[in-house]
Amino acid sequence: MILTPLYRAYEWFLERRVRQGKLPEHIGVIMDGNRRLARRLGAQPWMGHRLGAQKLEEFLEWCIQLGIKTVTTYAFSTENFRRPKDEVEKLFDIFEEYFYKIADDERIHRNRVRIKAIGKIERFPERVRRAIRHAERCTSGYDNLLLNVAMAYGGRQEIVDAFRKMGEKIERGEMRASEITEEEVSRHLYTTGLPDPDLIIRTSGEERISGFLLWQSAYSELYFCESYWPGFRKIDFLRALRTYQQRQRRFGR
Repeated sequence: MILTPLYRAYEWFLERRVRQGKLPEHIGVIMDGNRRLARRLGAQPWMGHRLGAQKLEEFLEWCIQLGIKTVTTYAFSTENFRRPKDEVEKLFDIFEEYFYKIADDERIHRNRVRIKAIGKIERFPERVRRAIRHAERCTSGYDNLLLNVAMAYGGRQEIVDAFRKMGEKIERGEMRASEITEEEVSRHLYTTGLPDPDLIIRTSGEERISGFLLWQSAYSELYFCESYWPGFRKIDFLRALRTYQQRQRRFGR
């Protein structure tokens, strides 16, 4: 309890400093460490995922407070389907519950947060897809903050899908191979129309991006944090933003 006032004072100081600098427009988050935290607590893996979903709600509040415009979270990779069946089914339960919950959350509507799922959504059970469609429909008119939830997502698969779409257009005579440019590829990605992420945060101490936004992250600043995702604090987030502000982004120049 003695440390609480000190912690709050440091958090206030950090946030004040961060607000004085340039903030990222688009933040990507690899929410890692849910299962490891659950193991440390002696709980089932799905309890870690539930705590992770609660942390995402808190993280969104921080982003709203700071005026971040776009957040893309890595919720479920294509490889995650290989996990034990009971864990995957529990994750489906959490996804279904979460999308219905967030669609009815007064904070989402008050702050005009738009929800969008990206990835191979067709791989999920209908009950999960129905919940996703409900959240997307309920928030489709909002434009203050966009939350992309990457589900059944793989960065390589996204690029393959983009080239497949362009190849189909070429076969139909709607475009020529010579018209394929970086901009054209970007227009066929799941994140079409969005700026590339300025900052990507990964929790749990792992220092890799694991196929997350491979094309879009070419010039993203990367920040790796030791905390497991459910234990990610606002002070950790502010430190990531401060580190981002201290770096010089040259974009190859």
